[in-house]
Amino acid sequence: MSKQHNDFEHSLSEVHSTVETNIQGSFWRRLFAFLGPAYMVSVGYMDPGNWATDLAGGSRFGYSLLWVLLMSNLIALLLQSMCARLGVVAQRDLAQASRELYHPAANIFNYILAEIAIAATDLAEVVGMAIGLQLLFGMPLIWGVAISVLDAFLLLFLMRLGIRKLEAFILGLVLIIGGAFAIQMFLAKPDLGLVAGGFVPSIPNTEALFIAIGIIGATVMPHNLYLHSALVQSRKIVRSPEGLKRAIRFNIIDSAIALNLALFVNAAILILAAAVFHKNGYSGVSEIQDAHQLLEPLLGKSYAPTLFAIALIAAGQSSTVTGTLAGQIVMEGYLHLRIAPWLRRIITRILAVGPAMLVISLIGESATGDMLVLSQVILSMQLGFAVIPLLHYVSDKARMGQFAIGFWTKLAGWLSASIIVLLNIRLIVEQTGKWIAMGGTTAWVVEFVVIPLLLVAGGILAYIIFRPLLNKIPRASKTRVPHALSLSLAQYTPPDYQEIAIALDFSEADQKTLEHALHIGSKNARYYLFHVVETAGALVLGSDIHDYETSADVLTLKNYVEQLSKLGYQSEAVIGYGSAKQAIPKLVAEKGVDLLVMGAHGHRTMKDLIFGTTVGAVRHAVNIPVLIVR
Repeated sequence: MSKQHNDFEHSLSEVHSTVETNIQGSFWRRLFAFLGPAYMVSVGYMDPGNWATDLAGGSRFGYSLLWVLLMSNLIALLLQSMCARLGVVAQRDLAQASRELYHPAANIFNYILAEIAIAATDLAEVVGMAIGLQLLFGMPLIWGVAISVLDAFLLLFLMRLGIRKLEAFILGLVLIIGGAFAIQMFLAKPDLGLVAGGFVPSIPNTEALFIAIGIIGATVMPHNLYLHSALVQSRKIVRSPEGLKRAIRFNIIDSAIALNLALFVNAAILILAAAVFHKNGYSGVSEIQDAHQLLEPLLGKSYAPTLFAIALIAAGQSSTVTGTLAGQIVMEGYLHLRIAPWLRRIITRILAVGPAMLVISLIGESATGDMLVLSQVILSMQLGFAVIPLLHYVSDKARMGQFAIGFWTKLAGWLSASIIVLLNIRLIVEQTGKWIAMGGTTAWVVEFVVIPLLLVAGGILAYIIFRPLLNKIPRASKTRVPHALSLSLAQYTPPDYQEIAIALDFSEADQKTLEHALHIGSKNARYYLFHVVETAGALVLGSDIHDYETSADVLTLKNYVEQLSKLGYQSEAVIGYGSAKQAIPKLVAEKGVDLLVMGAHGHRTMKDLIFGTTVGAVRHAVNIPVLIVR
């Protein structure tokens, strides 16, 4: 495939433009078509990592860090709205946008950081899910961590049902979390005056700064920026100025509703910790297990801990979706590398399960709280590398046209980015100093390894900030924004396809596939009927296989050729062996065809799980037009 084609590849292509939004009717009916992507994103704002930072903040400092939650939510709403604008207008996700803006070396560094952020997110989900299972069923924590690997296949099942079903499932889990904490808030009876005072900005000490940065990292999550810019592209919108304006407006409403629900959940956790633990002198509660154990004696209700555990499992399970999709987006956007979804999920989950099992085995279950807080601080430290490319892209009028963000939005965005970067620099300087002071004989590791790595990261961050400002951004692949001008079609010449390949899988889709192909080429073209034998023997022996299924497939294909010959069409049967997504591109190259026609459904159920989707893989591997017949 050519590089130019790659540059314009759709993000999450399997669900791209699959939801119709051009709906007539009331405002609410039109809004409903757009609702969904932000709820998928919002689960990342209430995952188990948030619980650890919110519990730590509430139990140690009462209500005083509520303002950090509010500020983080406002920043999140601003940034997620920019991501929605990027996806709607430019039809890019953030990884694709960064790839256009920067040198490959900087993009590789950004990709590695993004993968680390996704691994940190998944770590929080794994630990949170395991803790929830332990609290409800008394299961050893390390068993829960191991079992969490199995949910790697949940996303694959849900994606097969369609993006709207996936969104409905996530919304159901979000409502469970919100309902559980609404009940616990009612039982805790917090002091509303103190709650209001918590929205006045203050940082009591360095420990509070560490928790505050963890809250920011847990709330404004970098992988959500990649995710949201891709998910909004699942909506099929009218590519006109009016259509884009409407899509942007409805996506902002979607983000506001979903993120305010996430704010309620996070604030409820912090307020619950302040009202129940801090008030009663339990200022060191950062472990989720401790919080669960103390709820019943302090609230006086036996069902309060159960609600807490159920909400925790729902949070961990819902968050498992976002890490997988974000990982796919990041890998495809930065590297142009696409692997089977099940393999991507397993890799992501193992990267989280490995460190979790290692820490629990060496240090014990008591380390889970610190592990969750640390994972959120790692997320916060990666934020600048994701936020700044986003700001540069959506500010560029050459790429975004009339939909580039205005002065005040740009100012708010850069102010948010500055707050994030400066807080992280302060934390890094203080933490590095502590490591050197406490390091003793190992202080050289900090001086000669950690500090040089931090300086390299700082240099790359400076490059990411100033490169688009000091040098003109290349415009070769700029986004085409709809406007009044259009290309002249006076010299339009229809394509003349003479060599047409038709991929057949002997399913119900074959008839429609053949009908479309014959209509396009008529009786003047030559047709190649492709079929790939995918038996276990064919995978190993290739064309040397001589089993019953291969013989039957050859006869079926020859029957097609004979029927077409009687109708006056020139055709040839071509058999491939092994994986269809690898064999079909080879056959296309061998026969030198002009057009490939395929049915929309090749593999099904377990085959699709093992081999991945044939249509998606093939269209990425050939450089000729592909007609997909549904």
